[in-house]
Amino acid sequence: MPYRTNADLSDSIRVHLPDHAQNIYREAFNHAYAAHAGDVRQEEAAHRIAWAAVKRSYAKVGADWIPRTGRA
Repeated sequence: MPYRTNADLSDSIRVHLPDHAQNIYREAFNHAYAAHAGDVRQEEAAHRIAWAAVKRSYAKVGADWIPRTGRA
């Protein structure tokens, strides 16, 4: 189920990730979801790929997600 806007993301993502990180998550999820069409684990794969995309640009420090140096 692709996300049209950041408002469609789950509460846990919206509450914890900054706006830019939410954009990264949503775009990566939607792309991965389409790329894995027909896969029985389509949604699971899309979530894993989306989190990996966020983690390339953001690091979790305590309860906060902060931009990695030189990125974001």
